[in-house]
This record gives sequence, structure tokens and C-alpha cells, in this order.
Amino acid sequence: MKVVHCYFVRHGETVWNTEKRSQGRLDSPLTEKGRSDAAALRERLKEVHFEKAFSSPSERTLESAAIIAEGRDLPFTTDERLMEIDLRDWQGMTDEEVRECYPSFHHHYYNQPELYDGGSGESFLDVMARLDAFLNELSHSSYTGNVLIITHGIVIKTLYLLCRNLPVDRIWDPPFIHGTSLTIMELDKGKRELVLEGCMAHAFE
Repeated sequence: MKVVHCYFVRHGETVWNTEKRSQGRLDSPLTEKGRSDAAALRERLKEVHFEKAFSSPSERTLESAAIIAEGRDLPFTTDERLMEIDLRDWQGMTDEEVRECYPSFHHHYYNQPELYDGGSGESFLDVMARLDAFLNELSHSSYTGNVLIITHGIVIKTLYLLCRNLPVDRIWDPPFIHGTSLTIMELDKGKRELVLEGCMAHAFE
């Protein structure tokens, strides 16, 4: 196994993000800010050579990936293990609507995540398990150097738990994962080390 530097990027801001509407497995288009931030990240990463790129198959990640990888001959593979948490009945609802219709689930999701079982969707542990499987497969692959991974906020939050061997009740620890934020993780002989966390420097340059 060789060292791989994983550049994790959350998709750009979407219309539903601005409306505080749950997306999960549903989609909404990037906002002008989302596209602009993705273009700024492309500029930031222009000197970084990527051997491979992976993306969640959701439209918002694919749209972000297309902007970030514009001008590169970069092979992309979609992987369902990189998709956002499946929120099922919440999807498409505003935060206020979820609080009113599913008060117990809403409370556990934000205040006692270890008790959030996902109902007919997924729990945080489910997301963590599929990301863990993806990372194990990547660490045993032939890839070396830098790998670009376009994914979602909860996936990146569970990445922090995996790297730090923390329980689910710590999932909302800082940093907040903004649209197009950059997190870099080093994979070395199965060891996972965070090098950069939720960085938005490109959006303020």
C-alpha cells in the first residue's frame, strides 16, 4: 500500500441549501455562488496533479466536479458510497417543516446523533460504514499521489470521526463543512491522517 492524498470537497452551494431544505438523495441546482466557489477552487488546485477523481452520483456533486475539473484530462468514477445520507421522508422539506412533522427525529439528528436511527433512511453509522469501505478499498488500490473526491457534508463529517476514532455523538464538532470546502486526508498503509480541514481560503481570495 502506498501513500494517497485524498482531496475531499463538498459540492457547491445549492438552491435548497439557501432555503434550508433537506436534500439527502434528492437534488437541486447550484447557485451562482456555488458555481463561483467551485471555479475559485479549480483555480486554487490548478497546480495539483490528480491521478484519479471520484464523485457521488448526485447531480449537485457532478455539476461541482465538472467545474472543478474543467480543462483537465481527469478520469472520473461515480461511487454510491459517496452519496449524502438518505433522509427519506425529510427530503425536500425545510428545517422548520421537519421540526414540526418529525420532532423526535429532528431532535436526535441535531442534539443526540447517537440516537438517530434514520427511520426508513440511514443513520450516521450507516454513512460511516460505507465511507470506511470506500477508504479501505482506496488504500488497497494501485493509486498513489493525489485523488480528488467530490461528495457531501455528512460524508465529510463522518470522515472526521473515522480519522479520529470518535463516536457518532461528536459528529457536529467543528469545523462546519461549507460548500466547496476542502479537506485533505493522507492515507498511508491504512493509517488516516487529516492534513487540512474544511478550508474555504479560495472563496475569500
